[in-house]
Amino acid sequence: MKILFATGGTAGHINPALAVASYIRETQKDAEILFIGTKDHMESTLVPKAGFDFKTIDISGFRRSFSPKAIAHNLKTVVRIMKSSGESKKIINEFKPDVAVGFGGYVSGPVLQTAVKMGIPTCIHEQNAFPGITNKTLAKEVDRVMLTVEDAAKYLDSKNKPEVTGLPVRGELLNADREMSRAQLGIPDDKFLVLSFGGSLGAEPINEAMYDILLKSAETGRYCHIHSVGTNGGKYLEKFEKQGFINGKKGTVEVRQYIDNMDVCMAAADLVIGRAGASSLSEIEAMGKASILIPSPYVSENHQYHNAMALVNRNAGFIIEEKDLNSDVLGKKIDELLSDAKLLKSVGQNAKAMAVTDSRERIAQIILSLIK
Repeated sequence: MKILFATGGTAGHINPALAVASYIRETQKDAEILFIGTKDHMESTLVPKAGFDFKTIDISGFRRSFSPKAIAHNLKTVVRIMKSSGESKKIINEFKPDVAVGFGGYVSGPVLQTAVKMGIPTCIHEQNAFPGITNKTLAKEVDRVMLTVEDAAKYLDSKNKPEVTGLPVRGELLNADREMSRAQLGIPDDKFLVLSFGGSLGAEPINEAMYDILLKSAETGRYCHIHSVGTNGGKYLEKFEKQGFINGKKGTVEVRQYIDNMDVCMAAADLVIGRAGASSLSEIEAMGKASILIPSPYVSENHQYHNAMALVNRNAGFIIEEKDLNSDVLGKKIDELLSDAKLLKSVGQNAKAMAVTDSRERIAQIILSLIK
């Protein structure tokens, strides 16, 4: 059997596709898998590193601006869209897939549309509660639509009823143990642990709001706190060092540049604070954690807000929009939640109820069912 995956742009699109492709490779020994992406985004590194064949087409997205630079970019995008169908058709003719799968990003558009025209079975997966433009368009044409959360269905005009499959979560997170993780981190039994981060690069508004909170917490020692400033947040490490932090630690607070043992930290945490990307929320749900979500307002379609509201509407999380974010607002919310262990537990349980822990298997089953 031959399976074609099309995805790219961000890790939020690429990693779930790789998780599913890896599962199929492990369980279907006769499977041949090819990825199509672009040469200048993360997929060009991540896909070959995972051991999959990879081909590229030249495609880009539109910029929502009328600046001269944006207009020039958009004109190039129009030309690339016109060429990309031909490039996709050439690759499809050479590979001859039994099924084509789209995991989001604008590269999915021409590949899946071309596959549909060529009579190849097709399906897509939407990671966010508010679908992107590419998947909104493709949903009308492909054979099957898969969703991370049911909320996305109301925004799609799909040919067939969408199916909720969840989003693949790394196995180490699913298998992490709370007690062992707390012991590994040296968290006392009588202390809450707050875990906060703004993504791998970091988020300055979150770092700024956290600064005074972390200084105060280091002095009071009321609870433990691990915070990541992100790879772009080096200036905050320097600020904390000037306030007496040694190797990022002071009292019950630890500030890191990057969290490289997220499975351990999240398993040990009682409260998680961060952005509302689809992958992060799937991990929070899988591990049954209460969370304060601060959606990024800079993403397309404001989809992180909709992701966060999927939890909020189910009493499975809390939201502070970035326009309302400051140390006082965030600090009061943290104090409120850590003063109510019963609420923390129930919110975490509600998040756990949203989790789909066999997402890889569900998605793979749908893909394989389309092969004639």
